[in-house]
Amino acid sequence: MGFGVLGVFLGLLLEVSTHGPHAVPRTSWRHQDLDLMEFSEPEIFNYSTLLLSEKRDALYVGAREAIFELSKKNVTVKNNKVQWTVAENPMVMCTQKGKSKERDCLNYIRVLQVVDDERLYVCGTHAFQPQCDYLNLADFSLDGRPEDGRGKCSFDPSQSFTTVMVDGELYSGTSYNFLGSEPIISRYSPSQSLLRTEYSTSWLNEPSFVFADVISDGGNKADGEDDKIYYFFTEVSVEYEFFGKLLIPRVARVCKGDLGGQRTLQKKWTSFLKAKLVCSMPELNFVFNVVHDVFILKGADFRDTVIYGVFTSQWGNVGLSAVCAYNMTAMEEVFSKGKYMQKATVEQSHTKWVRYNGITPSPRPGACINNLMRRQNVSSSLHLPDKTLQFVKDHPLLEDPVLPIGNGPRLITKDVNYTQIVVERVRALDRNIYDVIFTGTDKGVLHKSVVYEGEVHIVEEIQLLKNSESIKNLLLSSETRSLYAGSDSGVVQSPTAFCGRYLSCDDCVLARDPYCAWDPHTAACVNIFDAPSQRLRKLIQSLNGDADKCPSASSLSLKDYRRVTVKPGSSAELPCLGHSNLAQVMWKSNGSALTEASRFHLIGENSLLIYSVAPEDQGHYECWSVEWAPAAGKNFSRLLAGYVLTLDLPPRAPHQAGHVATTLGSQETSSSHTAEVASPVDTSSSLPSSGSSTPSALPSSSSSSSSSSSTSSSTKPHTVEAREAEVRLLPPLLKDQAWGVHAQEAFLLFCLALGPSDVHIHWLINGHSLDTPRMEYRQPVGQREVLVSSWLQEGPLIKDARYRCVAEASTGSDMSEVDLRLTIRDEESSPSRDLNQWRGALTEHEQLLKRWQKAWVGLCSCMRVCFLPTSYWLLCICPRQLASCAPVFIRPACLALGE
Repeated sequence: MGFGVLGVFLGLLLEVSTHGPHAVPRTSWRHQDLDLMEFSEPEIFNYSTLLLSEKRDALYVGAREAIFELSKKNVTVKNNKVQWTVAENPMVMCTQKGKSKERDCLNYIRVLQVVDDERLYVCGTHAFQPQCDYLNLADFSLDGRPEDGRGKCSFDPSQSFTTVMVDGELYSGTSYNFLGSEPIISRYSPSQSLLRTEYSTSWLNEPSFVFADVISDGGNKADGEDDKIYYFFTEVSVEYEFFGKLLIPRVARVCKGDLGGQRTLQKKWTSFLKAKLVCSMPELNFVFNVVHDVFILKGADFRDTVIYGVFTSQWGNVGLSAVCAYNMTAMEEVFSKGKYMQKATVEQSHTKWVRYNGITPSPRPGACINNLMRRQNVSSSLHLPDKTLQFVKDHPLLEDPVLPIGNGPRLITKDVNYTQIVVERVRALDRNIYDVIFTGTDKGVLHKSVVYEGEVHIVEEIQLLKNSESIKNLLLSSETRSLYAGSDSGVVQSPTAFCGRYLSCDDCVLARDPYCAWDPHTAACVNIFDAPSQRLRKLIQSLNGDADKCPSASSLSLKDYRRVTVKPGSSAELPCLGHSNLAQVMWKSNGSALTEASRFHLIGENSLLIYSVAPEDQGHYECWSVEWAPAAGKNFSRLLAGYVLTLDLPPRAPHQAGHVATTLGSQETSSSHTAEVASPVDTSSSLPSSGSSTPSALPSSSSSSSSSSSTSSSTKPHTVEAREAEVRLLPPLLKDQAWGVHAQEAFLLFCLALGPSDVHIHWLINGHSLDTPRMEYRQPVGQREVLVSSWLQEGPLIKDARYRCVAEASTGSDMSEVDLRLTIRDEESSPSRDLNQWRGALTEHEQLLKRWQKAWVGLCSCMRVCFLPTSYWLLCICPRQLASCAPVFIRPACLALGE
């Protein structure tokens, strides 16, 4: 039965990953395209501890064995630096315990907290012997009188922990021993002894702390309770059974005025309670059970405070991240009125926790001292009765969970792991206040989202870090309107908005960024906080994305279309770069919409690829962006690019054989073949009026120069049987495959040939035949011919090479060749993302061969002989079968069989 339940659970994961709601960022910005400020120093790493000081206009950075003071307005400006290294003896002791001297036995600065206007309290791991000290800001120097850092700072630099300074007292969630096996929530005060949690799995069970902060009621609460400190963490569940360790996100609360118990819980928290933090998709019964970071958005009133958290699933292969939000009032309700849980031993089962249904002692266990208790002569936790304290010790877990606003996530993203979150409230031009959410990922990407009428719209994603590494800390300054991200490699400062990147009113409005608005006077997208107050009324902003508010813009005229001329049979790529990931790209050819099934067309993300361009492909091509704005309930279309495609047809005398020469440029070459040209087929009716007026002919595949047969001028119909089988290489030829080869990677070339039964293919590299056998497949076509395929897989190029494929038979031969040169192209000149993906598919040689074998089975049913009005027999190979064999280059091909 256990495996059956596991199967159902794994099926649920697949269902959630496939069909769950996923948000997509509208716009993506690359790191090199943005004006970002970065700071790092050689040989200094792990810039993961950040502290903003609004008073001193400074950003303090704790790194490995160094503390920096940077300018808050420009982090590239370093004001001060102090180093804090590890002495020889502690390092030796650390290495003797099995730790790495180069990685573990150093001093990672993990605590930076403000004590007063003149000092910071700093702590470091100090070679797995944590120490703390005071940093004097006047001369930026350490006192030099280190204190024991146990219970204040983690031993392990990679271990999660959290701290917050409240009125000169340090509240921490960390581990108390070298092994990390004794978790502790503690308070360190210069005037009082250490107050901590009970060492019990019912209190803390392998927790991973992420955040802690104080929530103050501002002294306005009628019951006179003091402030509370909330801790957020993930721990191993004690109340549920599972196949392995089931993780549960928690929120715990302690009272600021807690002094411990008189006899029971001496020097221990008397107010410690914890509850389950729920972030789930109820419609799919799926729970995000790992919390990574929390941000408390404090309002002017205690009841306006909202807690935001980023979550993932314990099962990382689901690939989903979620953002959930919680009302402070709902959270407080759980702690003040929620039911308790207790241990219950069930026969032949593991220990579980169930609801406590007995009588609850008075005063309420875990409650902060309030006016009612004071009237009962309980003025501090030292006066609480032992019955209440013993109950808290045995029942720290509450049954009632803390549910998110809306009973579900505000935001769900796929293939993204959120690590950090900060939130800011912004007043837009409509005078409404919106929550703007900034989330950092483990790949150095920042997502910016806005909450609009309960729904979340991801405005943009920014490659914040140069390298693909985790964002380990994220801070926001409303004063400088900047974000500060800390990582292993450095600190990055970014503006909260990139309004100037939107070049049109449509883009500016459809972005739905509360910071941005379109200024018709300057025809620019501007930050509303930078605009003069007298111009705010004239700015255009719509948080529901209604681009109809924009003034009508002049569209591209035909004379502005880009002219593209290509040779027959070559490929043409028409770029179309849109800025919105939410927009659908629609291509039109001479006024008709193109689809994926359109002849010889491949619609990519940023381009249209037309391969083996024929006369009927000439004409006007338009790239349109169609974007749906759900909040406005409208579609918005605009023309992004226009092209006029024409063929560069070589002159030839009618009814005569000619030579077809293909020039490939510096990257590739192809041989010139004697072409056997069929009599012209009238396709002028298929050409647009704007296309070339040059008469078009139906080109046949090139034949061998050794073949002496000439083209007949007769228009009499011929049967297939009356025709002598010839050798023909089928497209794509090697020259057409060259763009898919990356010289620094393994690549694949292949040849297709049609000929008599004795046709075979052999390969030459730099004029030398290959001794090793190549994979070759043969399939009869009709009674007289065979279709042959041969594959050549090569490793990365060491130097330039010429590859030649030769198809030979008793009736003649055909040859194709290409020059591959070892060059390094920059990113701008490389193919689009789609082309890179197709190119990568070629390296999967074994899979392609297996798929090719399967394709042979259905290939015969896909072949048919067509009769054209011009009395020419054609063998047509349908595209779907071949596309399943080689998805990159194979295209529908019709081959002339008649003379």
